[in-house]
Amino acid sequence: MRLITFDSGGGPCAGRLEDGAVIPLCEPGEGGLGDLLRRGGDRTAQAGSALAPDEVTLLPPVPDPGKIVCIGLNYRSHAEEQGADPPETPTFFAKYPNALAAPGAEVKLPRYSKRVDYEAEVAFVIADRCRDVPESEAMVHVAGFTLLNDLSARDYQFKTPQWMPGKVFDGAAPCGPSLVTPDEAPHDRIEIALTLNGEEMQNGTTADLVHSIPALVAYLSLLMTLEPGDIVSTGTPAGVGSLRDPKVWLKPGDEVVVSSPQLGTLVTPLS
Repeated sequence: MRLITFDSGGGPCAGRLEDGAVIPLCEPGEGGLGDLLRRGGDRTAQAGSALAPDEVTLLPPVPDPGKIVCIGLNYRSHAEEQGADPPETPTFFAKYPNALAAPGAEVKLPRYSKRVDYEAEVAFVIADRCRDVPESEAMVHVAGFTLLNDLSARDYQFKTPQWMPGKVFDGAAPCGPSLVTPDEAPHDRIEIALTLNGEEMQNGTTADLVHSIPALVAYLSLLMTLEPGDIVSTGTPAGVGSLRDPKVWLKPGDEVVVSSPQLGTLVTPLS
């Protein structure tokens, strides 16, 4: 199942993609997929006439998460390209909802940075309120997976020991296009790639994760209560621009595409 949040003119609405059509799961303006998860709504229902894709504007799958948790150094290939040992304990930081950008939406690069980088990532969304989840039961609490680009202003990221100053600018987390349920995307075999202006820069699979998705659910839920609609982005594979020779920094006019055979395609033009 592929779940979305869309706007057809009446405000955010949760929906499902089915046979080339958009099936509304609530009335227009009742809220997006995050609201549907928080109220325990039926993701298999239909609450209105089917719409054609060109009748709607896609929003981030969950446009209003309570948390956006991002995992760092979580691909073995990415740790290796930095000359770092894979972390024994998950390293994480936060983004905020202002960072979310819809599929296809133009993102304006921050004026204060000339060293913005890309990071293709698989993110997952929490399905229900949970705490102290055993790893063996973790996937019960995952609503699905989506693509996320962890855009990073590297010069500000490393100004302090904490990475967040480089991670929080408006539009720093393009996300989408849909939320794919776990039955359609096995968590340990999701492929992901990133192209910059048509040139492939990253290519990896969640089989290379240091800390698996079930392990991340267990660890994060040990530290804090996870809520429906929370987004957890699982890290990026090797190939980021800041570790290339010569380095590659994003600039206005670039187009970044994150793609996955299981999760679809997320296009982000930059200005």
